[in-house]
Amino acid sequence: MEEKDIKANEATESTMNINADENAAGTTHLNDNVEESAVDKLKVELNEQKDKYLRLAADFDNYRKRTAKEKYELIDSASKDVILSLLDVLDDIDRAEIQLENTTDFEQNKEGVKLVFNKLKSALQSKGLKSFESIHTDFDVEKHEAISEIDAPSNNLQGKVLDEIQKGYYIKDKIIRFAKVVVGK
Repeated sequence: MEEKDIKANEATESTMNINADENAAGTTHLNDNVEESAVDKLKVELNEQKDKYLRLAADFDNYRKRTAKEKYELIDSASKDVILSLLDVLDDIDRAEIQLENTTDFEQNKEGVKLVFNKLKSALQSKGLKSFESIHTDFDVEKHEAISEIDAPSNNLQGKVLDEIQKGYYIKDKIIRFAKVVVGK
């Protein structure tokens, strides 16, 4: 019987888990802590990246608003500068209008209008406005807008500007208005 008892004890021990105690040494509980700390670390890193992203988005939005405001202020101050330079011309036009009503001297009126016109031209030129000549130059689609096309009086005027209906203008080498022209064919 002894042999049977030994075999029965061995069978009982093999089915029973000796390390089933929670406080027993082993690796089953250590893996849970390692996985939780890795997840926590990833969560912290994700929150840091979200914070960086939000700060970057806010910085960009502030930059966009600031540059839009600066652009508006620049345009506003530029138009103010131009208007201030034209106020003198406007005053001269008012004086010329009064003079035209009170005098009958045609030559004096003509001279006064020329002076006002020259003052206006010089005020605009001081702000960078330049006109360009088109008559008897080659037609250039970058500078001219063809209103009509007529027969050229001579062969050397074909493809050239014969008449200028409206002048073209530059501001600091940038075209702001194309010249409206008649082209010879």
